[in-house]
Parts: sequence; structure tokens; C-alpha cells
Amino acid sequence: MNSTAETYKWESTSPATRFGVAYTDQERAALTQSYEATLTSIKECEVVKGAVVAISNRDVIINIDFKSDGLVSLNEFRDLPDLKPGDEVEVYIEEQEDARGQLVLSRKKAKLVRGWEKIQASVDNGEVIEGGLVKRRTKGGLIVDIYGIEAFLPGSQIDIKPIRDFDAYVGKSIDVAVVKINHANDNVVVSHKVLIEKSLESQKSAIISHLEKGQILEGIIKNMTSFGVFIDLGGVDGLLHITDIAWSRIGHPEEVLELGQKVRVVVTDFNEDKKRISLGMKQLTPHPWEALPATIEVGSKVKGKVVNLADYGAFMEIMPGVEGLVHISEISWSQYPRNIRDLIKIGDEIEAVVLTLDREEKKMSLGIKQLTCDPWTSTDLLGKYSVGTKHQGIVRNMTHFGVFIELEEGIEGLLHVSDLSWTQKINHPSEVLKAGDTVEAIVLEIDQENKRLALGRKQLEENPWDTYEEEFKIDSVHQGTISKKTDRGVFVAFPYGVEGFVPKHHLIKEDGQEVSIGELLELKVIEFSKTNKRILLSHTALFSETKEFSDTSKPKASKRSDASGNTMTAEKSTLGDIEALVFLKEKIDAGLERDE
Repeated sequence: MNSTAETYKWESTSPATRFGVAYTDQERAALTQSYEATLTSIKECEVVKGAVVAISNRDVIINIDFKSDGLVSLNEFRDLPDLKPGDEVEVYIEEQEDARGQLVLSRKKAKLVRGWEKIQASVDNGEVIEGGLVKRRTKGGLIVDIYGIEAFLPGSQIDIKPIRDFDAYVGKSIDVAVVKINHANDNVVVSHKVLIEKSLESQKSAIISHLEKGQILEGIIKNMTSFGVFIDLGGVDGLLHITDIAWSRIGHPEEVLELGQKVRVVVTDFNEDKKRISLGMKQLTPHPWEALPATIEVGSKVKGKVVNLADYGAFMEIMPGVEGLVHISEISWSQYPRNIRDLIKIGDEIEAVVLTLDREEKKMSLGIKQLTCDPWTSTDLLGKYSVGTKHQGIVRNMTHFGVFIELEEGIEGLLHVSDLSWTQKINHPSEVLKAGDTVEAIVLEIDQENKRLALGRKQLEENPWDTYEEEFKIDSVHQGTISKKTDRGVFVAFPYGVEGFVPKHHLIKEDGQEVSIGELLELKVIEFSKTNKRILLSHTALFSETKEFSDTSKPKASKRSDASGNTMTAEKSTLGDIEALVFLKEKIDAGLERDE
């Protein structure tokens, strides 16, 4: 309008056709300036305040001090049912002039702009948005109207405890805090849980600042776990550990407590920095050890129930809150460790003997085997296990030199490797026995004072070497199978369960060929030793008799005189001497081969 007034040709209009009186240029300029001063300078896309001029059935006429009034749909004022002319409202300028020359305003967009400004301010200042209206339920949470903007409240952020019924919040007001803004998608995420946590933190700080060890409080059990219960002390939680619930041992808190139960507890410890409070319940009653009868002392017999098992022993409760340890070594006279769960079970009612007792430290060790006598001190032990008696036992342990056999609980004996077999060469007992085997043995020696018992297995049979002595006489001929070859000769197996050794020198065949393993060979006995359990054989002797020399067949020593005229005797080594030494060496080698 200003531009039109400036360009209009006033001079071309006659005074008669003008409205009112004629204006001079100065008057016209002053009038234009006065009119423009009554108008407000506005910009599009900004929020301004305006006054309600009139209200129709469809629109609300708003005056924002512009050259024309704007129209706003009445639907945008539903939240103001008492709206009347003269009321001041905020509107958003969409267009200064549309195609019809009309000023276009919007209250809805004004509310959105102001809403986003308030939301951003709440984030910048850490403020709480009060009275957000829960409009509806959506997947995973709720939609909350804050300042006219729909914000998402996740289900996990509604409360500190899990919420299952989201519908219960619809239509209600809720205070929230903005936790995330996505301007690109106009998305706002809010939380009510953080407000609860902040409130609880302040309450915790206030409560903990007044806490003292030994202080007795009342609380309500709000949660149970296998390791203890959490108790609400009125805004702050404390942990009552399972070991502090009762003096007696319990498997789970639910055995003695219930959810929602009101209990009295004592503060045992607290950490003001970490906001952790440790509580006790059993500490409100006297310790059971203080009521332990004076009649219970070392050597006393007590009865009780097994309440816990460990690899090293069993814990036995002789009265509520008073336990003693039965070490696994004190359960049986047997010296071999066993799985304690095979011997005792939780809940078993047993009897034991007090071995040690410390009332100040509240410790007690118990024994079960002491209820019976040590089998080694039995008066009839020497008669029961006299030398030569036969017994059955179980192989409990093995070493390279023998096996330990348990004949009864607490009584064991050593079966030496050399007493396992008369004929078989055994390098380690595991070649013929294994742990857990039941074997029969004969008592060879007993030492009751040192608790030692020597056993034998081969002595259950007659010594076959007594028979071999008659069978393998010197110069007798036998057939045997070559079972093993060495650098010094070969071992030969006979059907009698015995083997002999043939020195390499006595292996020469008549045709000069070498022997092989598995070959059946005729052999002559050239030596038999029952003591050393050795049979020396020869194949060569069958077709070439070995010439033996006696002392009388040796040539006489030559005589010569020394410088003083005394006669000296000089003996010379003969072929017989050399062959005798070779034969002796072969016997030694045969013994060494057997040891290998």
C-alpha cells in the first residue's frame, strides 16, 4: 500500500474528484508516515501475539496489529472452550498475504514451535516436564503429549520395576524428563524412570547420612534371590545375605522368609559412596555357641544332622547354629580317599566324637571312625592274619615295586612285584592287575606295631622250579620256541611256562644258518639254577661236544731261576682256562638279559 501511495499520480486527479480536501505533497507525506506508524512489521514463519476480534461458527478473527486481520480455524482452539473477544493468543504467521490478499495465521503451528522451544529448554536446563498427558498405548511403550508434541515413553522407562499393564497409564498425567531429541524426524523420547531414580538417590543419601552400624531398622522384603533378600528401608534398599538370616544353615531364604514380609534388621555395614547397605537378622539374637552345654568337651559323643558337604569333609549341626567339621580322613579307618558323597548324604542323622573344641573361635572338629576301635589294635589281629593264612582284598594303590591291597577297613598289605608270579617276568604290577581288582593273597609277614603286612600271590601255588629242577637236568635235551633275540643270545619259551637263555656262542647251527624268532629248536641244558631261576642252554653242543678241562689236565708250570738262584714258577693261560672264562661270562650275560 505504501508503494501504491507513492506512485499514484495525484496531480492528474482534479480536486473535484478527490476524496476530502486536496493534500499538498507535504501533507500527503505526513499522513502516509502517520498511517505506517500504526502498522506492525511482521515476518513469515514467526510466532506473534494477537487479540481475538471476533468468533464465528468456523473461524476466529485475530488482530496482530497488521494492515489486515487474520483468520484461524475454530478447531485450533478446542483446548480453550471459554475463548472470547479480547483474549490474547499466540499465532504462527504462515503468509502475510495469500492469493486473496488475506493474512494466513495458525495457532496449531504456534503451539508446536513454542512446544519445541520448551522441550529444548528443559534439556538445556535439566528441567522436569510436569503433567504430560498419556494419550495412548503403542508398541513397546506409551505416547505422551508434552506441550502439544507427541513423545515416546518406552515401557522400560516408565518405572524402576517392570510394568506389564501399560493401559493403566492411558489418560493419566505423568511427569517426564527428555532423554533424546531427533530434530530430523521430530521425534522425542522421554523417561519417568530417571525421575524416580533421582528421587530415590536423594532419599538414599538422606537415609545413609543418618545410618550407623548396629542401628536397628524395620523394612519390607521386596525381592528374594538364592544369595539373600533385598529389603526396602523406606526409600533405600539393603541386602540381607543368606548367611545373616539365621544362625543355622539354610538352603534358600524362602525357607524362613516371604515376599512382602515386614522384618526387623540390624545394620552390619554400609558404604556411603556406593550407597550399599548390609543388613543382618541373626545378629538380633544371641549366638548359639553361647548356649553350648559345658558337658560337651573333647572326647564327648554328640549326635547331629549333616547340613553341608565339601570335598574335604562334612559339616554336622549338633544344635541350631552350632556346627562341627568331620574331615574325610576321620570318617573311616581306611587310608584311601573316597568320594565323601558315597559315604554321607545331606540330612543324615549321625553320631560323632568331639576331637577338638575352641569355644572362643567357635570351631569344632569331629570324628566318626573313633566310635570304633582301630583294627590294627585288635587283640585277635595276629591270629586272624597269621603267616600263611589266605585272604581276599581289593587293590587300592599301585607303585612300580608292588600293589597295596586293602583286606578290610583300615588293614592293608603290600604285595611286592616279585611275589606276583613264579615264572612270569613282571616289570610293573599294572601288567597283571588294576585298581579295584579283588585278589587273593597269602600273609608272608605281619608287623602289628608298625602296622605293616607283607603279602604274596605266587605262594598260593607250588614253586614250579622244584619240578623244573627234575625236568631240566644238565645234558637233558628239550624243544623250545625262540621268543626273543638280543645281541648276546636268544630267549627260548618251553611248554612248561618257563623260559631259558641260549648264549650267542651256543646258537651256531650245524649248517651255519642263523636262528629266527618263532623257530622250534632242540637244545641241551648246560646249566640250571633254582636259586636264580635261570636255565642256560646250547644248540651247538648237540653236534659238537665242548671240551672241558680240569685242573689236572693243565700243563705243568715252567720253572726258571732268578738272579739270586731262587726257583720261580710261571703259569701259562691254557685254552681250557679261556673257555671257562667265556662260559662264566655267558652265564652273567644271560642273567643281565633276563633283567632287561
